[in-house]
Amino acid sequence: MAIRLVIIDGHTLCRHGLAGIVAGNGIELVGEAATLADAWIQIDILDPDVVLVDVAMPDGDGLVMSTRLRVERPELGIVVMAGAEADDLVFRAMEARVSAYVSKSAAPQDFLAAIRSAAVAPGLFAANGLAEAMGRRRAGELLLSPRERQVLHLLMDGLSIAEMARAMHLSHSTAKTYTSRVYEKLGVANRAQALMKALRLGVIRQGELFEDRPLSTAFPSCKGSLI
Repeated sequence: MAIRLVIIDGHTLCRHGLAGIVAGNGIELVGEAATLADAWIQIDILDPDVVLVDVAMPDGDGLVMSTRLRVERPELGIVVMAGAEADDLVFRAMEARVSAYVSKSAAPQDFLAAIRSAAVAPGLFAANGLAEAMGRRRAGELLLSPRERQVLHLLMDGLSIAEMARAMHLSHSTAKTYTSRVYEKLGVANRAQALMKALRLGVIRQGELFEDRPLSTAFPSCKGSLI
């Protein structure tokens, strides 16, 4: 029996391309959705075996939808895809308990393998490069000392050097030294670069970076030093 699939992607060309990949490979494309709102309707009506959903949808986050789908439909195969290749997306997908994660730059056979795996084992997680991403996260964690990781999280909270010094019960110069070490070890020059590098390494998660923080706090705009 063919795997019943719904494709959820905001770009018409992407949906058509994916439809061409799955055609004639034991997968029946039963529906397409250009928005998350339409996707909920399609899923309720069509009851697919697997959904293939883009992370970046016009009306929301595909991973947020996937998390809800996993709770409401534990038997559904959920494959998420993203245009950008970032370790943080792999970890977010794994935490959302989806069935598979695929980069949009992946080969057609990778999409087919992910859909088939999701159909037979929706509760398992598969992602190309997962071991490498885990290795980079571990390397990033080992790169920074516990004190330096604390500094990184305070930088993420938008604290100044003086505020970090008070929070960590350190002198201003010592707090500034720790901050400089973080920048040096990550190979960056300022706060925004440090946060982006830590995000790519998986040392911090996107949810941590933006949850309950205005964009200006996570990535403060400034003319000159960010510290």
